[in-house]
Amino acid sequence: MSKTIITIEQTIEAPVSKVWEYWTKPEHITKWNSASDDWHTPRAENDLRAGGTFSARMEAKDGSMGFDFAGIYDAVRNNEYIEYTMGDGRKVTVNFDAKGDSTYLKESFEAESMHPEEMQRAGWQAILDNFKKYTEASS
Repeated sequence: MSKTIITIEQTIEAPVSKVWEYWTKPEHITKWNSASDDWHTPRAENDLRAGGTFSARMEAKDGSMGFDFAGIYDAVRNNEYIEYTMGDGRKVTVNFDAKGDSTYLKESFEAESMHPEEMQRAGWQAILDNFKKYTEASS
């Protein structure tokens, strides 16, 4: 059975070193990792190395639901590339392409079968858009 790969992308108006830091450091992840204003990430942990683990607790602000987004890193190349496997076995790749003072970020992930592909794309894109907004607004 072939896996469906969904790709989202965004250009962030910040140098790759800042984009990398904001993408990987827990103190930043908790500020941008949500698809809508009624969700948040109250805590995050990140051991950024091949074989290292990560976890981000994503919750509705009203406390009605939440889940842990977690996995294991398969490959990490600083300021360039991250590959990981989520807890359910799906693979994700994130490419960071420096373009002078901006960074092109491309994230590809294996779709799951419970939700429509367009819903998954929209949710992941909303998180990436929130990341862009947070990173560009922070000095």
